[in-house]
Amino acid sequence: MMPLLINPKSDALKSILERGKVDYPIEEKRVRDIIARIEKKGDNALFEATRRFDKIRLTIKTVRISQTELKQQATKCPKPLQKAIRQAIENIRLFHQKQLPTGYEIKRHGIRLAQQVLPLDSVGLYIPGGSAPLFSTILMTAIPAQIAGVKRIAAVTPPSHFGLHPAMAYAFSRLGITEVYRLGGAQAIAALALGTASVPRVDKIVGPGNLYVSLAKKILFGRTDIDMIAGPSEICIIADKEAPSAFVARDLLSQAEHGTGRESAVLLTDSPILAEAVVRELNRIVPDTKAAAPLRQALQTYGLIAVLPSLSACADFSNKMAPEHLELMVRQPRLLLKKIKHAGSVFLGDWTCESLGDYFAGPNHVLPTHSTARFFSPLGVYHFIKRMNVTEYDRNAFMASGKAVAAMAEAEGLFFHADAAHIRLYA
Repeated sequence: MMPLLINPKSDALKSILERGKVDYPIEEKRVRDIIARIEKKGDNALFEATRRFDKIRLTIKTVRISQTELKQQATKCPKPLQKAIRQAIENIRLFHQKQLPTGYEIKRHGIRLAQQVLPLDSVGLYIPGGSAPLFSTILMTAIPAQIAGVKRIAAVTPPSHFGLHPAMAYAFSRLGITEVYRLGGAQAIAALALGTASVPRVDKIVGPGNLYVSLAKKILFGRTDIDMIAGPSEICIIADKEAPSAFVARDLLSQAEHGTGRESAVLLTDSPILAEAVVRELNRIVPDTKAAAPLRQALQTYGLIAVLPSLSACADFSNKMAPEHLELMVRQPRLLLKKIKHAGSVFLGDWTCESLGDYFAGPNHVLPTHSTARFFSPLGVYHFIKRMNVTEYDRNAFMASGKAVAAMAEAEGLFFHADAAHIRLYA
């Protein structure tokens, strides 16, 4: 079911390290066609795409979920789940409040230099809802935006014949998000990025989605900003001989179960005994699971159990992989953490399962995938702000600097740059 490799050579690990190097020319052409039609025909093309892909007819009056429906659906959310959502909101808000940056100012000799930190005017949240109602993503995307001070927060989520899921409605209502559209897929991203009569455009789009959502974000980047281009979920676990095999197996499956069949689940260990125990546990669990087929596909395609010479070697390979989620199930996880440079989010110890991060602990679950943790960061408050520079010189300060400015402009051959300085020098 899942490859088990003892001291593998680098070629044997190549598929894991190159898991994101896949092109989708057919799917990309479809997405470009959807975007082009919506840019040309607006709502007509948007509603046609929704009818075609989601089998639901929308109009300009029904595309936005009413406040009445939000409130009615929210009341159907079970009380214990309401309590869990409220606790998660508190944890997420506590963690993200520390991320709010501040500007600064420098004053010297008639010169004032400053950088101002400003919230974006508007953002769009993509909330997956096709395979599962990911109400947790509402919390993870909306709360940082609110802390940043974004005034307009719009959300899109795929439409359903059964209406908005009660947990999603409760999360929206609890956070005061009132602009919610029944839209999913590439057409939702196009509507947010380009704007239509019923969906005003936004300055940035955040949130995970399927292949078509990711391709649309990639294509429309530049027309609007995006958080990142996320691929299928992935987890890497570094475990020693004392890690409970039952814990390890279930944590691997927690990411493989997302259902695309392209998820990555990797165990790195220095213990052949643990590796074999995890294989037995997986062989026992998976056949009795409802989602056995996509689980098998994921484990066989981008699944791996590798026994390496040392935990240090495991950390080295993990850094090359730069996984979305990394669990350190070892006796001294904080010590091993010092060797980790690239991961979206790291979970320390046997009792810190990745599920805590997905829902409850506080750190964000919108994370870079496909090794992009080498240069991308988890979603945070900093994604919803921008910086603006401010420069002010008085006359004396300019007179002390103007000749240097003119000399530099002349050296670059930019006449009017230099002339702008000269005219002031002799004014």
